[in-house]
Amino acid sequence: MGRGEFHNTFLPFCAPAEESNLLLCFQDPSRVVCPIIDVISMDNFNYIGASADLRGGFDWNLVFKWEYLGPKERTRRAQDPTRAIRTPMIAGGLFVIDKAYFEKLGKYDMKMDVWGGENLEISFRVWQCGGSLEIIPCSRVGHVFRKRHPYTFPGGSGNVFARNTRRAAEVWMDDYKQYYYNAVPLAKHIPYGDIIDRLELKERLQCKPFKWYLENVYPELQIPEENVISSISQHGRCIDTLGHLSHNTVGLYQCHSSGGNQEWALTDDGLLKHHEMCLTLPERQAGIALIMTPCGEEEDQHWVQTEPGGLIKHAQLSLCIDSRDRSRGLTVEKCESLSSTQRWTVSLHRA
Repeated sequence: MGRGEFHNTFLPFCAPAEESNLLLCFQDPSRVVCPIIDVISMDNFNYIGASADLRGGFDWNLVFKWEYLGPKERTRRAQDPTRAIRTPMIAGGLFVIDKAYFEKLGKYDMKMDVWGGENLEISFRVWQCGGSLEIIPCSRVGHVFRKRHPYTFPGGSGNVFARNTRRAAEVWMDDYKQYYYNAVPLAKHIPYGDIIDRLELKERLQCKPFKWYLENVYPELQIPEENVISSISQHGRCIDTLGHLSHNTVGLYQCHSSGGNQEWALTDDGLLKHHEMCLTLPERQAGIALIMTPCGEEEDQHWVQTEPGGLIKHAQLSLCIDSRDRSRGLTVEKCESLSSTQRWTVSLHRA
């Protein structure tokens, strides 16, 4: 089901009846549900099943991402794999919503352009205005992902996405929108149009503040401490995710001091973190490329910096983070104290 298509569907919600083992079910139109989205290859139409241990989330740059469920939720799902997954955000292209509820909720923000950001806006609106978002693991839909958009973006896709995203931030994020502008400073200069009707909708529906959303829906999204961004660099180039996701490599890119993909921190307990992802050594040998995996789920995620501006060494092995082979991203190599590709500067700066 794509944008603009809606099913008049009510979803049953069941609760234990008093003093009995029976379940009483009633209809709850405020539940907005999504399937697990599998991939159908555009090249050969092979069907690739997606993990059922994912939910939708985002960083302060307000870019949607799939993230792994926490250990407690995965344990509960192991006991009941059909259990619905509460999700802070939906992908946007595939969901079921009651038609009357969708209209009451304000439909789409029709002043957004072309594509991008509408899933962010509707996710905030559903949660903050009394509804809920869930992924139903028994429901799967295959999706053919195009290699490029089949339509054009006036002014460029980046400007259109920033405009739409900024509209969502201005309406729904209250003072927390500043963290978005810190992560994407160029967005401050993108006109976002008139939002008076959306603010009036927010008031009319008596929606909760974004602080409530962070505390009750997405407490895992950490608020940057005092707007200070940390980065790890080498000769003017910073460790950067390069837009990669979990279980992919990282590399170096010219430092821009704006956070985003370059927001990395070496914590007191030795984790090299980018939000909830940690730099991980997948195999214990020299020459192996480092990857990002969820923090706390792998053994080889702990690092020690020998001195300011010095080597970043594996906590147990004589292997250090190295940038000599840029085609493969960051690797670990035998520690060499005089090697310029193994010396790193950890710095803090205000956004």
